[in-house]
Amino acid sequence: MDAIFDYRLPSPALRDYVRTLQIVGCSFPSSMAVLPVKSYWPRAENTLAFYPKDPEKHEYGFNGNVLGKPCSTLNGQYSIVTNRHVGRDFMVFQVQFQPGALFQLTGIPINELTNTFLDAEAVFSTEISRVNERLSYTKHYTEMIPIVENFLLYLINRAKARHIRPIDKVSRFLLQHQSVVSLDWLADQACLSQRQFYRQFVEREGVSPKLYTRIARFENAMKLKNARPSLDWLSVAVELGYYDYQHLVRDFKEFTQLTPNAFLDADTKSPERVFGVTET
Repeated sequence: MDAIFDYRLPSPALRDYVRTLQIVGCSFPSSMAVLPVKSYWPRAENTLAFYPKDPEKHEYGFNGNVLGKPCSTLNGQYSIVTNRHVGRDFMVFQVQFQPGALFQLTGIPINELTNTFLDAEAVFSTEISRVNERLSYTKHYTEMIPIVENFLLYLINRAKARHIRPIDKVSRFLLQHQSVVSLDWLADQACLSQRQFYRQFVEREGVSPKLYTRIARFENAMKLKNARPSLDWLSVAVELGYYDYQHLVRDFKEFTQLTPNAFLDADTKSPERVFGVTET
């Protein structure tokens, strides 16, 4: 068995638009009859994902309806868990965008992608089909990085995206702090009326400011628990600003359909756990 888990910053020219490049690869022997499944909890993110080897299959929640995916996808903001079924020789190269960047680069209202994905070739046509082809011929994953980064630079130049708007700075603030602040304060920081701010935030992030903040905090709860497994859920809740343990449980049931311990059990079956790695 072989594995790659490489999370890195993009080149400086991309950092206003891209938070991280996430490259995950897992190869499993033919003797392994049942392949692991990644229970992918909701995260505050919009992404572009490439699958240069065996494709990934996708299940919303735990409904048993497994859908095929194309070789590259644009992924909106999810507020529900998705189970990602990997192939025997699997790799995903995922571009995690800065808040507002996917809207800037595509002009697609991100609320149209909430809890779903698009075939990236339907959006970027021949340009990304060439990228997919080049990625499939690389011998080592590090050769993929300049191919993807050059494509992202092409998108930035094509969109003439140059300046971070105040509303995107507000989104970054919520991503980093998950603070309980009023809509009036957020709108003021974005130099917009409350109505304009709410509409533009949903258009750029896919969900309301309140839900976006909850998803960001929930993401941090899972990462904190993975980083410090001896920490009980009440301590996780207190450390991340939940009112109490039941408040955390309500988010778990809304976002994953499971209790904290039941979802943690599902997470232990993820591909990275086979290699002794946890997502933190």
